[in-house]
This record gives sequence, C-alpha cells and structure tokens, in this order.
Amino acid sequence: MPVLRRRPASPKASATRVIVSDTSPYRSRTLTVETDGQTTVAYLRDLRETVLGAVWIANHQAAARSVDLARLSAGLPPNMPSAGTSDPAGRPELDAAALEVVWFEEGDGAAVLEDGEPICVIPVWSDIHRGIPGYSRDATTQSPFAFPLADEMAELGPRIKQARAFWHWRADESAWAGFQQSVLGHLLDRLGPGGHYWHDVGRQWRGGATPLPMVGVSERPPQPGRGYSVLSTIGMGAQRMPTVELYEDQVSPFARIELAVATTLPSQRAGSVFPWLAQYPWRAVTWFAPGDVVKWYHQAETFPLNSPAPAGDPATAASSGPPASRWEGVLLLEEPSRLSGPVAPGLSGFTFGGDPVKWLWLVPITDEERLYAKAQGSEALVRRLAQQGRSWVVGG
Repeated sequence: MPVLRRRPASPKASATRVIVSDTSPYRSRTLTVETDGQTTVAYLRDLRETVLGAVWIANHQAAARSVDLARLSAGLPPNMPSAGTSDPAGRPELDAAALEVVWFEEGDGAAVLEDGEPICVIPVWSDIHRGIPGYSRDATTQSPFAFPLADEMAELGPRIKQARAFWHWRADESAWAGFQQSVLGHLLDRLGPGGHYWHDVGRQWRGGATPLPMVGVSERPPQPGRGYSVLSTIGMGAQRMPTVELYEDQVSPFARIELAVATTLPSQRAGSVFPWLAQYPWRAVTWFAPGDVVKWYHQAETFPLNSPAPAGDPATAASSGPPASRWEGVLLLEEPSRLSGPVAPGLSGFTFGGDPVKWLWLVPITDEERLYAKAQGSEALVRRLAQQGRSWVVGG
C-alpha cells in the first residue's frame, strides 16, 4: 500500500491539523484527513491543491441542531447537525495509526479505513463545486457535507476490497513480469515475432520519480504479407483508466486500453510518440476512448510521427507531397480499417481483471483536423479522412 505522508495544514485553515495525508500512486491526487478537534473531514485535492471532493467524517463534540455558519465562514471544517449523525454526542478523535488510505485502481478516488473498516469514501463523482460530497460512515441523511456510506456499501464495499487486492498484486515483484509476458504472448499470436523492446517509456516524464503505471513498447517488424511495423504499448491495460464511470454506465468495456501504431517510419523515431501518451490518462486523470483526439504537447516539428523533410530544392520538396511537420496530434481508432490502407490486424481477445483490453490505433492529424473533430465530432473527421484517402498506416 502507498506510504502515508504528513504535510503542514494550509495557512487558510491554520486552526486545523492534518491527521493523515496520502498521494495517489499516480501522483495526480492527494487525500488528507484534517481536524480542528471539534470535527474531522477528508479532502481530495489535485496537484494544484484545489479541493475537488470533500466529506465530513465525524463530530468530536455534542452536535448542535443546525450548521454553525460561523465555522464555515472561518474556513473551518463543518459540524454535522444532530439530525445527520449516528453519534450526536460526538466520538473520540481519530488515531492516525489506525487509519489507512486505499486508492481506487483508477487513482481518481479513495477510501479511508479505520482498523480495516471504511469510515469515508470520496469517489470520482464527488464534486465540491456542485455540492456533491463523499460518503461517511457516521452520516445518516444526505447533506451538503456527507452522504450515508451505508447506502452505497453494496457497491463501494466490494470496490474497496478490489482496490486493496489490486495494490497488493502490484506490490508483488512478479506482477509486472506476469502481465508483460501475457501481452507479449498475445502480440506474438496476432502479429508474429517481436523486434526491439523499449522498457518503461514513461520514465522521462516522471522527473526521476517512479509512479505507476509502468509501460513498455514492443516492436513487431514487417513480415511476409505485412509491409509495415506495428508498435504497441504494454502496461497501460494493467490498470483501469480514471473517470470512465462519469461518462459510461458500463465501465468494463472501456476501462483498459493499449495503444498501437502501424508505420513504415523508423521504429525508434515512431516509438518516441508513446512516452507522451503512455501515462497520459493517469497523469491528467482522464481516459482515452475510441475517436478521441489528442494534441501534441510541444512544437509541431518535434512530433515523432512526422516524415522527415524531403531532400532537394524547395520546388522539388513542394511537389513531392505534403510538407514535413504537418501533424500536431493523434486520432485514436479502434477500427483503423475505416481509413484507407491494408486490412488491420485484429488485436482483440485479451482480457485482464475481468475486463477486455482494447487496442486503440494512432492516426496522426493536423491541428485543423483536431479542431474539426472537436467542433463536428470524431465521426465526421473519420468520414472526411476516409474520403481523402488517408491511410491508417503512418508514413505508408
């Protein structure tokens, strides 16, 4: 499990103290449990210290009949009125040694356990700006400060257990190797023998730190009947992507992905596109879905999927095709054969954690095309690219 870390209380609430502070394994969220001796609350924050979700946990003094508005105005944790708590007399303050933070596999929410039992949960749909709090064991009615945890334990209880099991699995030294070998075996069956393998391609994005996920890239060189290489990530599918449940009723079909690109460009250069994308969902706390468009983070001329500039005089270069450095992002396609080019190899059939793993193929696009997709929808962009004869094989 992640190590508990303390941090100073913020100046805005100097009368409070932090009991527990824990950062998600993806380094994208922080959960703190804070108290001023009268009441205890938990906060979910992003890296900018913006509060995203919050939940009242317990009163430590006899509850009043109404909310103390003066406390709220002073930036202090709210007290729960007597009608909203299972312990109106107040309970003893929490002991940090008895508390454990369990992050969900996606890294977008967390639970706090006391002696192994959940006392609060802040899921991804908790939104302080929309007045949606997290769930508390001691809450008996819905309020702006907490929803009753008992009402959702049928769903959240198993999820907490699954999260603990997931992090226990990740802590096993053999876990990554087992997943890696399973995916390599799947690619061998679908794409033939492997070539070069790049280990931990997200390292350069981490500034020396080592948060999850770990992702490698496998090259499948051209072979008879296939005149292009396929580069595929290995590792993204080992954990569910964040925030899917905010948009999809059925999470499982969309939760896990790997990325692939078919290319005739040098594999070393084309593979350089993956460090940017390999940890993107967990770093940005979002998800990749079929049809998504993603903008390159740097200058267009540095985009790895651009072809080198043609040699010769400017007139020759201009007549040889579109200019170099035209691509500034990617379109993610589950069915690349909707565009021109050879029939795409099928990579479906791999599952992990009970979920299917989708392979999404990278198709480079211009910034104008990206903006078109944003305005008209990705389906409109796919139709336009198909009409133009755009190939899904990069450089082909």
